[in-house]
Amino acid sequence: MPEVTSGDGDGGPTEGEDGPDDGVRVDMISGARMEGLTSMEKIRLILDGVREGNIVILEEGLTPDEESKLIEVTMTEISPDEFNGIEIETYPKSSSGNPGLFDRLMGKEDTQKLTVIGPANQIETLHKDENLISTLVSRK
Repeated sequence: MPEVTSGDGDGGPTEGEDGPDDGVRVDMISGARMEGLTSMEKIRLILDGVREGNIVILEEGLTPDEESKLIEVTMTEISPDEFNGIEIETYPKSSSGNPGLFDRLMGKEDTQKLTVIGPANQIETLHKDENLISTLVSRK
């Protein structure tokens, strides 16, 4: 498979790259990348990306406790001039069936879901159902 590269070959961004008018950056984070992180490391990784103006897509999502903590930490970091908060949308990945009663009673949490997180002032959810998240993303 050919390697896809960008820039001018020196390892750094080319002139005009990563500028405010160059578009919206989307960070797609695999489940393997998140697997070894603590809850706070996951939250920090997500918030650092969103604070830079990126849209963050998680392959496997967060547990309900991690989502709650993400919202809690976000609320403490909101600043009118710097950070307006996040917009978060999640839906479960298709699976062969719902978790059984035993799994739910034992507290097994299914994190097999796709999660989209972005800056509140740049992302607006237009439609969401079990198969589609439709989002409008602006450049600020």
